[in-house]
Amino acid sequence: MALSTHVTIRKRVTCLFLFIAVIMVALGFRLMYLQFFKSNWLTENALDQRIRDIPVESKRGTIFDRNGRELGVSISTESVYAIPAEILDVDETAAKLAAILALDRDKLSEKLRKRQAFTWIKRKVDNNMAKDVKSLNLSGIGLTQESRRYYPQENLASHILGFTGIDSQGLDGVELTFDHYLKGRSGSIVIEYDARGREIPYASHRFIKPIDGYNVYLTIDIVIQQIIERQLERVMQETGAKAATIIAMEPHTGEILALANRPDYNPNRFAEYAPKLWRNIAVANTYEPGSTFKIITTTAALGEKVVSLTDRFFDPGSVEVQGRHIHCWKAGGHGSESFQEVVENSCNVGFVNVGLKLGSDSFYKYLDAFGLGQLTNVDLAGEAKGIVIEKSKVKPLDIATMSMGQSIAVTPMQLATAVAAVANDGQRLRPQIVREVREQTGEVIRGFQPDIVTQVVDPQTAQEVKKVLESVVENGTGKSAYLDGFRIGGKTGTAQKVGSGGYMAGKYIASFAGFTPADDPKIVMLVVIDEPVGLYYGGQIAAPAFAAVMKDILQYLKIMPGDLKKTASDKQETHIIVPSVINLLTSEAQQELHKVGLQGRIEEMGDRIVDQIPKPGSRVPKDSSVLLYTMTPRYGVDEITVPDCGGRSLREVIDLLAETGLSVKPEGMGLKSFKQQPLPGEKVPPGTIVTVFFD
Repeated sequence: MALSTHVTIRKRVTCLFLFIAVIMVALGFRLMYLQFFKSNWLTENALDQRIRDIPVESKRGTIFDRNGRELGVSISTESVYAIPAEILDVDETAAKLAAILALDRDKLSEKLRKRQAFTWIKRKVDNNMAKDVKSLNLSGIGLTQESRRYYPQENLASHILGFTGIDSQGLDGVELTFDHYLKGRSGSIVIEYDARGREIPYASHRFIKPIDGYNVYLTIDIVIQQIIERQLERVMQETGAKAATIIAMEPHTGEILALANRPDYNPNRFAEYAPKLWRNIAVANTYEPGSTFKIITTTAALGEKVVSLTDRFFDPGSVEVQGRHIHCWKAGGHGSESFQEVVENSCNVGFVNVGLKLGSDSFYKYLDAFGLGQLTNVDLAGEAKGIVIEKSKVKPLDIATMSMGQSIAVTPMQLATAVAAVANDGQRLRPQIVREVREQTGEVIRGFQPDIVTQVVDPQTAQEVKKVLESVVENGTGKSAYLDGFRIGGKTGTAQKVGSGGYMAGKYIASFAGFTPADDPKIVMLVVIDEPVGLYYGGQIAAPAFAAVMKDILQYLKIMPGDLKKTASDKQETHIIVPSVINLLTSEAQQELHKVGLQGRIEEMGDRIVDQIPKPGSRVPKDSSVLLYTMTPRYGVDEITVPDCGGRSLREVIDLLAETGLSVKPEGMGLKSFKQQPLPGEKVPPGTIVTVFFD
């Protein structure tokens, strides 16, 4: 009996020890799991309980016009936040806050019960709300200063400026495209609390100071912007149009002096407007340009010398191309006329014949040179490429209709840039909307100088085209754009709108593209009026609007007819061709520029040049500065095909990759390249570094 009892006790002790061992092993494994797999999570939660990190928003940079007048500023405002662990009575707190801040009480109460170190209650409230919340003195509820975007000119230049979101992030316009310069960097206040949520006395509190954003200076002039927006209001009232756009540019720099659309919106209250009104139709919408496109056809024909201004044409009223009759706008046609008269009369039949003489190869050569079917790379959001028939699919009928501005779609910005190229002696520049980015102290962080894309046509041909366009205003369809005492060149356009089933009856786009003075243009302007009611010809409604705006602009700029002629010293000024320094080391680039009488200005803190402005091949006055970028290429956004660098010298490789918009990283000390990465034929983003091996 005693033995049986002893055995039973031993069994029980053994079971107890086994049970304890299992628990200890389980606890050991649990401890290992927490130590090795959950340590980061536990550390973060411990910090969340002990540390309160209250964000401090940076002040967004100011947007100015070219003369330093404010267009977009940041003003201080209060935001309400909560630290849930410190709230004594959640329901009472939620009820009081909901009454002041116009929030749902139940949802707010649920939000305050969540386990989180910090949460926003309502951001960027008005002064009265902030004052009322502060007077309640609720535990766990605080206010912190943030900044809110304010546009003092309200609707003015809304499609250029865009707007920002609740976190002061750019959402449209320049606010979006230059957000990385404007936004700055947020800071924070770090405070330590004990387990009961009480602030620890003498703890190491930290204040991380926010860094304010840079200021951006636009190319637009607020007065010229007001002039064109005032005229747009008149145009909309007088024509009953669906929409309208005016763009004014400086052709020798590519700077946009003014850009406006109707209808528009107030960026201070952008959420109250339909999203379609936010759309910048000057860069985002495409349309068939009609006869304003004949400026491109005229330039191509004279540039390729397939016609001269004195060549004779006969317009019987229509012409047949591939079985389709294309009619002239004038019933019965214009009869016998010279090519100059074809342009003056905007004769469709004459332009069809000229387009067919050019042929597809020459015609598409100029479409590409003028940048049609491509992004202009203006620094505005939502730009469209336009629509151009693929060259491999084009037919003679397409060439015929494109020659007179049909079967091709462009954006207003593309057309304005193309006309500016003619005005600038055939040199096409990238349109620019920003002049400078500056520190709060005024120091220039980044400057934007004329960015030459290509030489479309030689200066002599461009001068010939300008003379023809001047005769259009003096003797042809553009007479309504005439200004007494000024030499105006330009072209009218009237295009029937295209719908899903073809051309829409009774719906037109009237336009006028022009410049002054005709011999040495200082201002290029495009007026586009969409679906006017009643009169719809460009010469009837768009040309007079052009004249009215141009007259006011010239008066504002104090430009008199005699002030528009070049002086002899201007004509004799020495110009230098800018060499390519892309892919060179910064010291080498400086030396190359110094050799030809130019100054190099390094804009960024890198070792090798990835881009330069002005571009290689540009003609600039002696002692001009060339901006050198070592980190941020200013190429277009399309992908680039990597060229084959095999068997070339280092200098040849540098030049080849620079021409295609790529950077080089040479490896080895040999004379000829034998391998590269990425491989030839691969598609890469602009500015990609290609490693080339030499032996």
